[in-house]
Order: sequence, then C-alpha cells, then structure tokens
Amino acid sequence: MQRILTRDRNYYRDLIRLAIPVALQNLITFLVSLADNLMVGKLGDYAVSGVYMGSQIQTLLQMLTNGIGVAVTILGAQYWGRRNTRNIRRITSIGLQFSLTVGALLTVVCALFPEQIIRIFTPDPLVIAEGTEYLRYLCISFVFFCATQVLLASMRCVETTHVGMVASAVSLVVNICLNYVLIFGKLGFPAMGVRGAAIATVLARVVETGIALYYVLRVDDKLHFRLSDILHSDAALRRDFIHYGIPVVLGDIVWSVNLMASTMILGRYGASVTTAASVTNTMNTLAYVAINGLATAVGIITGKTIGAGLTERMREYARTTQIIFLGLGLVIGALIFSFAGAFVSLYTDISAEAAAESVRFVRVLAVMLMGTCYQMPCLFGLVKSGGDVGFVFKNDTIFVFLVVLPSALIASSLGAAPWVVFACLKCDQILKCVVAFIKVNRYNWMKNLTRAGVES
Repeated sequence: MQRILTRDRNYYRDLIRLAIPVALQNLITFLVSLADNLMVGKLGDYAVSGVYMGSQIQTLLQMLTNGIGVAVTILGAQYWGRRNTRNIRRITSIGLQFSLTVGALLTVVCALFPEQIIRIFTPDPLVIAEGTEYLRYLCISFVFFCATQVLLASMRCVETTHVGMVASAVSLVVNICLNYVLIFGKLGFPAMGVRGAAIATVLARVVETGIALYYVLRVDDKLHFRLSDILHSDAALRRDFIHYGIPVVLGDIVWSVNLMASTMILGRYGASVTTAASVTNTMNTLAYVAINGLATAVGIITGKTIGAGLTERMREYARTTQIIFLGLGLVIGALIFSFAGAFVSLYTDISAEAAAESVRFVRVLAVMLMGTCYQMPCLFGLVKSGGDVGFVFKNDTIFVFLVVLPSALIASSLGAAPWVVFACLKCDQILKCVVAFIKVNRYNWMKNLTRAGVES
C-alpha cells in the first residue's frame, strides 16, 4: 500500500532548510517593493500609479531573467544529484551570457523610449509623467539585477540558499535608507520624489550584485566558479540549455504578457482602480514569497532526486508535496481574506475610493491564492523541475490566451465591476488545480536531463 506522506525525514529537513532562506530572500525583496510603495504613497495616487506602471518593465525583465535562472536551476540541480560541478559551472556561464544580453537590450530600449513605454499601459497624463520619470532611472539597474539572479540560481541548485537572503537583506537596508533621503530630500539632498525611489533601487541593486559576486567567486567551496568561466562554454550543454530553457523562458514571457495586459485592462478604469491593483499586487507578492520559497525547495529536491535516479522515492515525495500544499493554501487564503481591511489600512494616503476597491481586490486574491498554493508547487516544483518543462509552458499559454484574458476583456466590455474583472484575471489559479492533480499523479513528468561526462 502506498504511503500518503513519506517517512523519509530528509525530505522534510531539506524542504525547510532550503525553503526558509529562499522565502526570506523573497520576503526581503518584497519589503523593498513595499517600502517603495508606502514611501511613494505619501506623494499620492498618481505617484503610486506611476511607479506601478513604470515597474511593469522590471516585472517583464524579472520574468525573463527568472526563466533563465529556472533553466539554470533545473539542469544544475539534476547535475548536482550526480555531483557534476563542471557542468553546473558551464550551465551557469551560459545562463549569464543570455541574461546579461537581455538586461542590456531592455536598458537601452527603456532609456531611449520611457514615455512611449508608459503610454502603452495608461492614457492618464499625470500617471505617464510619474511613470516616465521612474522608468528612466530604474532601467540602469537592469544589468545588475540580471547578473545577480543567475549567480544566485547557481548557488540554489547546489543547495546554497542563504546567499540570496544575505544579499537581499543588505539591499533592503540600503534601499530604505536611500528612499528616505532621496524621495523626501533629507541630509541636504533635494526631494526627488519617484526619481529618488528609482535611484535608491539602482544603488541597492549594485550592492546586491557585489555581494553575490564576492560569495560566488571568493567564498563558495562547491562550484569553484571563476570570472574566466563566463568565457567558456560547451556546445552540447548550450543545446540542452536552449532546448529545456526556451519553454521556461517562453512560459515566463507568456506571464509577462498576461501581467502587462492585465495592467492595461485595469488601467482603463482610472487611477483609483490602478492604485487598488498596485496595493493588491503587494499582498500577492507577500503571499507569493512563502509559496515560491517552498516551491523552489521542492524543485531543488526534485531535480536532485531524479538526477540521482531515485524515481520511486520521487513518487513518495510527490504525494507528500500535494498534501502539504493543499493544506497550506487553505490556511493562507483564510488569513488574507480575514485581514484584507487591516492590510489596506496601511496605505493611509490613498483615496477612500481606492481603499474600498483595494479591499475587494484583496479578498478576491485570497480565494485565488488557495489554488496557487497547490498548483504552483505541483507544476513548478514537481513537473517542470522533474524535466517536463514543455507541459507547463503549454498549459500556461492555453489558460492565459484562451481563458484569462478573453474572460477579462469580455467582462470589462460589458461594464462589469473592477473586482469581477480582477477575478477573471486570476481565475486560472483555481482552474489549474485540476490539471496539476491529473498530471502529477500520472508520474510521466520524471525525466533525467543529465549527460554523461566529467563528474567534478
């Protein structure tokens, strides 16, 4: 008889050991955004909306870079199961080359056309002015962000997850201090408003990259990575990276399109709804840090286990994962629904209309997150990290373009309330649970992606 929960204590130990630093890193990253939102919130609805619109390109970059980082982690974790560090170094180098190229291209585009980019998301001239000012300076941080994400991904795939937490913690302190000084004009500096928030983010990213580089090059004793490794590559591994990485990156592009389209749809309702979307996105990110940390830990465990050829043990882990995250989703959803009003009250300077809309949005989000908490660890932590990366891309594409965006556009055109449109934009989080349950329990996603080669 199959056990519902595994008795292997290593699974629970590794889940907690790997998840906590990743979750804390994500939490700290969230706190940077929250600090920006709360401090910029003192400048009013247009400033909050402008920063939200300006950060959409950062979100696009984050999705693209995350896709590259996930490709590094998926392949690297499986090689880590075989203790093949040479190939992990090569995979990291390939990831850096792709990521830095993407960051440089987006920096150039945003530096040259910031206003035109913001106009894509909103017609409001006051929001456009604030968003343009923010994006013009924020884009300087893109290359640093790209380098950091791949370096930290290389550490995660060898089960070193505390580096990102430390780098993000220092970055948070730098960002908050500089926000206070530059946004409001303290210590003799002029009050720069949203421009000050962008400059603070740039400097914080530079510090974060410096810490990641120092650890990877000078402290790490697993990969022994050197700057010269960036110039080295491997044709076979590059083909593998492209083959398995393209569905991951394309999946993140699909989600970037989804997020930007969602912003455009909600942006047509005006500044109060855009502000509500910004506030709700902050709560969504807060919940996401916990879910993503655990899902990332599941992904590392999955890659290592399959790379080592332990498929029967992986079946046990998969059943346990489903039970844990189903229960966790119910708890997270109930808590967010209960404290929606208290959370929105933190934004003391937004309008009463925006606050009321925010409460409705957050309560819709609470219901949807119950599904997110189950399907995300299943589809990312098990299916994608287990080697079936193409399935998740196809599944996301179908839901975004055939369910999410069409339903939201129809609801919007029929004059539905903003919270109804928002529910349409999030409905896939519940619907995907059915797909995740069927796919995971067929166990046809377990695929060893490693190549034979030097095991050191």
